[in-house]
Amino acid sequence: MNLTPVMTRFILHWGEMGTRWGVNRTVAQIHALLYLAPGPLPADEIAETLDVARSNVSTSLKDLQGWGLVSVAHVMSDRRDHFTTRADPWDMLVTIMEQRKRRELEPTLNFLRECARELEDDRTTPKEARARIENMLGFLTNVTTWFDQMMAMPRSTVMTLMKLGTKIAAFVPKTAKES
Repeated sequence: MNLTPVMTRFILHWGEMGTRWGVNRTVAQIHALLYLAPGPLPADEIAETLDVARSNVSTSLKDLQGWGLVSVAHVMSDRRDHFTTRADPWDMLVTIMEQRKRRELEPTLNFLRECARELEDDRTTPKEARARIENMLGFLTNVTTWFDQMMAMPRSTVMTLMKLGTKIAAFVPKTAKES
């Protein structure tokens, strides 16, 4: 695959952003390449295009498949596996958010629930620490509940809510806005 200067910059930037999001740079660059590709690509072409070791590409593709961001596609008269990613940014964002919720928020919520149960019989933890643990549990519970509710709505409704932005606050009672 021949990359234009803009495509190269996009892939490099996506790789840099990946490191800031806690994702390996090569994993993010492969994702970006597949996003820009006009069709599915075999692993050897990915390795050649990005000038990355084939073993690194294999490991990265498995990681991306584990996240649900890359899938295998088969091409007629080619026995190799080809790889593709979602072209719709919304689908990509939702997949990433669902995976982060499953991998990061849910284990943290379970841990905080355990802490809250332990605090019921604990008389040594300071009141301020107890309050902060309970506050974090309440906050993350609200965040995950809100996310689940947003994902249960039709996409068009969520997109409308996003476009409304701060205008949505006009529908919230004044006392609720102030607290």
